[in-house]
Amino acid sequence: MSSDSPLGRILVIVPTYNEADNITVVASRLRASVPEAHLLIADDNSPDGTGKIADEMAGEDEHIHVMHRPGKQGLGAAYLAGFRWGIEHGYDVLVEMDADGSHRPEELPRLLTALEGADLVLGSRWVAGGRVVNWPKSREWLSRAGSAYSRFILRLPIRDVTGGYRAFRAATLTGLRLDEVQSQGYCFQVDLARRAVGGGFRVMEVPITFVEREHGVSKMSRAIVIEALWRVTAWGLTRRPK
Repeated sequence: MSSDSPLGRILVIVPTYNEADNITVVASRLRASVPEAHLLIADDNSPDGTGKIADEMAGEDEHIHVMHRPGKQGLGAAYLAGFRWGIEHGYDVLVEMDADGSHRPEELPRLLTALEGADLVLGSRWVAGGRVVNWPKSREWLSRAGSAYSRFILRLPIRDVTGGYRAFRAATLTGLRLDEVQSQGYCFQVDLARRAVGGGFRVMEVPITFVEREHGVSKMSRAIVIEALWRVTAWGLTRRPK
């Protein structure tokens, strides 16, 4: 299958769990913004019928694919499964994107343009030009503090370490030893960032506008924050890039 992109074939991976109110709109915006890209919806057996909606879209558009997973297993597991699927199917670029509309598909072309000179591009809220919309100050403080702590203890030259809007070259992912990744939640994003930096890959940040979801419920929880804190601290104390 050919691609119109100088980067090769592009796959956008969107994990879903109870995103019936959002997935159709996100898919439509993505198809309009980057028509050559393919979309893989990795659904964790959503009780609200997200998987069925995804199947209907896939039946009407050959650029949309669906991965049905047995149950809610976490963001990291969904992305790892999506990465493996994409690499096995010959995609050259794999993109992480949230299903709730917080990652604007209209900004993906800028991430892809930046990837022409990088191995991993991060959509960043905390570089010049980046911002968040409709977030309470407490949530913004938590995100900024998490990135600052991770940046300091892991010595990472990245402003938005926990952000989840990312574009990888497939060759970058194969060099990160994904079979060793056990982290979940937002800690998963820190894990991949530290692996990329430790592996000598070219990492670039591009400013984005992060828009808080309008429909559905955030998956952020205390357990996710606690996991990130103890894992990042442990990685920092060992100082051994993985």
